[in-house]
Amino acid sequence: MTIRSRYNTARGAAAVLLTTVVSSAVSPFVQASDCNGISVGRVPINDLATGLYLGQYQGGWYPGGSNDVPPAHAAEGLSRAISIQALDINGNPDPDGKYVLLSIGMSNTTQEFCSQSSDPPCDSWTFMGQAAVHPDVNQTGLAIVNGARGGQTSAAWDQPTDANYDRIRDTRLIPLGLSEAQVQIAWVKVANAGPTVSLPNPTADANIMLAQMGNIARTLKTRYPNLKQAFFSSRIYAGYASTTLNPEPYAYEGGFAVKWLIEAQINEMTGGGTHPLAGNLNYDTVAPWIAWGPYLWGDGLNPRSDGLIWACADMQSDGTHPAASGEGKVGAMLLQFMLDSRFTSPWFRIAPPPTSVPSHSLFAAIATACIIGSLACLAIRRTSSVRHSTIGGSP
Repeated sequence: MTIRSRYNTARGAAAVLLTTVVSSAVSPFVQASDCNGISVGRVPINDLATGLYLGQYQGGWYPGGSNDVPPAHAAEGLSRAISIQALDINGNPDPDGKYVLLSIGMSNTTQEFCSQSSDPPCDSWTFMGQAAVHPDVNQTGLAIVNGARGGQTSAAWDQPTDANYDRIRDTRLIPLGLSEAQVQIAWVKVANAGPTVSLPNPTADANIMLAQMGNIARTLKTRYPNLKQAFFSSRIYAGYASTTLNPEPYAYEGGFAVKWLIEAQINEMTGGGTHPLAGNLNYDTVAPWIAWGPYLWGDGLNPRSDGLIWACADMQSDGTHPAASGEGKVGAMLLQFMLDSRFTSPWFRIAPPPTSVPSHSLFAAIATACIIGSLACLAIRRTSSVRHSTIGGSP
């Protein structure tokens, strides 16, 4: 079966899987987590660096096994960050207008961004809950909107005619007095339900996702013509999964799909041609500028270089969806990324970020999330090597 036929199969199956996925996202789980899955022995992509997964897939978030954004791509991203400004509902500059940060994705995405139901009010420990009370977050020009929803797999976002976009327009933007013309930044975290083929098979889910995410990037630019930046993240650890919804190695390999999507745009914009799976990602015409958001995968209780771990207690009973502590971890990582990244701080903060990020920033962010949400979190190893770049992209 070719990539294209598997892509079409995945899109057709999305409607069949939707009811099951939505149900599992909003109701108590009946299967228990596999709490013995404390590690799957894989190396996080940032720690893999120039090493190879399966002897052939180089690590690092960006080309060459690096975790740093290449200079030309970084310059474009910074230029766009600085250019983001308040717009009126017709997309014209207006000091009294808004610019929208929108989330796109499935059940995990909405749980971490706002709430399990996807509706407001947002839980206090999630990204939106934490951002709403943080003193450094711009609370005037910036409008943060949760577009993610349970059960909405990758295939539910990859065409401009997908129902999700009308839903966001009609039930998320318009009620807040906003429009599609004001959406300028997106956080995208997507996955497929029930994957069955892993790398290195050419029709692996990671390759299917690469094609889907290319379509999602172009779709976002079509629906939101003023979209300047899209930050992609992959899934959290799934070694505790007790269902086939999206277990390992698919959660881990989804990180390679994000890496390859970003590399496809970088290569295309430097004269390398259009990627055969990702398609045209020219940010001057059909796509936003694309980069990593926070990288969320860690190998269970085996600490990542920045100390990140995922405990069984961080998951709901299916071992796939995050519990409140897991939601708080992702919310804290996303908030820290938005506050500290040079590609986001110009429009996310009310004041410039500090010149350097403390070595304990990730630990402090997650600890703060635990306190805000009154959560019982396991201790996270503090290391002197923690830098902002370890939570997704260069500062």
